[in-house]
Amino acid sequence: MDTQQHALQLLEQLEQALKTHQHWQHTLPADSALASTEPFAVDTLTCGEWLQWIFLPKMRVMLEQDAPIPSNISIAPYVEEAMKHNMGRDDIAAILAQFDSLFQAGAK
Repeated sequence: MDTQQHALQLLEQLEQALKTHQHWQHTLPADSALASTEPFAVDTLTCGEWLQWIFLPKMRVMLEQDAPIPSNISIAPYVEEAMKHNMGRDDIAAILAQFDSLFQAGAK
């Protein structure tokens, strides 16, 4: 399996984990919340919302368009901290740690 296929598979696993642990929402946040310029939209979205509405769609588009993914991406530490009191944190962070490791400098 190549890196792109593996990454897309991990994104599917992430979506499923968000649903399993009840972090998946059916209502899109307000445009103003999605337009945040803060890292991880911490001022307007929960971690789960950011993963669902910003991270997943952007990563899917980048992978489908074969756009370069930033090297040394590091999402798992943010999730571990932001979701430290949330159900499913360990499962979600483990998936993202695998995603992060795919794009570490020199991993391709």
